[in-house]
Amino acid sequence: WKLSNRMNSTLILDVFYDAYNVRKPQGNLLFHSDRGSQYRSFKVRKVMDDYNVVQSFSKKSYPWDNAVIESFFKYLKHEETNRRSFLETEDCQKCLFSYINGFYNPFRPHSYNDWLSPDEKELEFNQLVS
Repeated sequence: WKLSNRMNSTLILDVFYDAYNVRKPQGNLLFHSDRGSQYRSFKVRKVMDDYNVVQSFSKKSYPWDNAVIESFFKYLKHEETNRRSFLETEDCQKCLFSYINGFYNPFRPHSYNDWLSPDEKELEFNQLVS
């Protein structure tokens, strides 16, 4: 993830490259997003084609297609950012890092994940496919 004051294709690709290089996915890859222009830009579509990534978009005005990420942002706002104000970008980045990496991914259970945290669900998935 990255924090920026601009939502543009450069941000999307920076995050994509970081995730791709860390995860080193094997096989088919699906990139699901809302219908924002930054995701539909020529630049992003070209990179997705170059990496053989299938793009998937939510239906217009239908956030339920992307329910998992909608839930993530709901909890992020409710449990963390709405309770604070940040004077510096660095303070916000530290807060987000702490919430995502120190709480949400390792400990936050979800009904969608059979009440496992994201890290636990990923571990379970990796054990099934290996």
